[in-house]
Amino acid sequence: MAAYVARRLFHSIYVVVGVATITFFLVRLTGDPVTLMLPLDATPEDAARLRAALGLDKPLLVQFFTFLVSLARGDLGTSLRYGLPNLELVLERLPATLELSFAALAFALLLAFPVGILSAVRPGSLIDHLGTVLALVGQAMPVFWLGLMLILNFSVRLQWLPSFGRGTFAHLIMPSIALGMYSAALITRLLRSGMLETLGLDFIRTAWAKGLNTPSVVLKHALRNAVIPVLTVIGLQTGGLLGGAIVTETVFAWPGMGQLVVQAIAHRDFPLVQAALIIIALMFVLVNLVVDVLYAVVDPRIRYS
Repeated sequence: MAAYVARRLFHSIYVVVGVATITFFLVRLTGDPVTLMLPLDATPEDAARLRAALGLDKPLLVQFFTFLVSLARGDLGTSLRYGLPNLELVLERLPATLELSFAALAFALLLAFPVGILSAVRPGSLIDHLGTVLALVGQAMPVFWLGLMLILNFSVRLQWLPSFGRGTFAHLIMPSIALGMYSAALITRLLRSGMLETLGLDFIRTAWAKGLNTPSVVLKHALRNAVIPVLTVIGLQTGGLLGGAIVTETVFAWPGMGQLVVQAIAHRDFPLVQAALIIIALMFVLVNLVVDVLYAVVDPRIRYS
C-alpha cells in the first residue's frame, strides 16, 4: 500500500506540471495586463517600463521556464494586482472554499444515499419515482440558475435566508444546495442502478434465504458491494466541487478561491490564476488518491501491489 501511495504521489507531479503548462499559456490569451494597470494617459514608454519591471518583456518560453523553476522551488509567484505572494492569497481564501465544497458534498450524500437505496429496494414506488425526477431535474439545472432561483424565493420573497456573504450556518444553506444538487442527482442515479444490480445477485438471495433482516441484507451486503463505483464518482465530484465552486461563489458573493479566480481573470492577474488552479489540481489529485485507498477499506478483496 505504501509503495502504491508513493507511486501515485510521484505521478501527481505530471498532473500538476500539465495543469500549470496549460494554464500558463491559456491565461495569456486574455490580453496584456499592463493595459489595465496603467492610466489612460500613460505613454508607450511607461508601458514598456512596467512590462520590464513585471518580467513580461521577455520571450514567452523564457517566462515559462522561469515559472517552472519557481514552481519546482515551491514559489507560486507574486500577484500583479495585490503585490502579495500568491500562495498567501490563495491560502487565505481556501478555508471558505473547502467549507462550501464539503457542505455541498454532505448535502449531496445525505440526499442521494437514502433516496438511492430506497428507490432500489422499492422499485416502482413513489419514492422511486421521486428519486428519478430528482435525478433528472438535478442534472438538468445549471448551478447559476438554481442559485438565482434560491435567492429569488428564499431571500427576496420569503426573506428566510441571507442572499450573499459568509459567516453563519444560514449563509451556507443556499450555496451548498446550489453547488451540491448536481452531485446529489448523479450519485442517486448511480447508487440506484448499482443497488438494483446487486440485489439480484445470488449471494443476496442466499442472505434472504438465511433469514437475515432487511437492514442487514441491504446495508451490510448489498450496499457494500454496490458502493465501489459510487466512491469513484464521489471522488470525482469532490474535485469537481472544488473547481465548480467558482460559479457558486460568484452568484452568492462567497469569499472563497472561486471569487478570487474570477477577479484575477478580470484583471489579467496571470500569476494568481496559475497559483489558484495549481492548488485546485493538487487537491483534486489528493482526493482521488484517498478514494482509491478507501476501495481496499470497503472491499477487502482489493489489494494494491
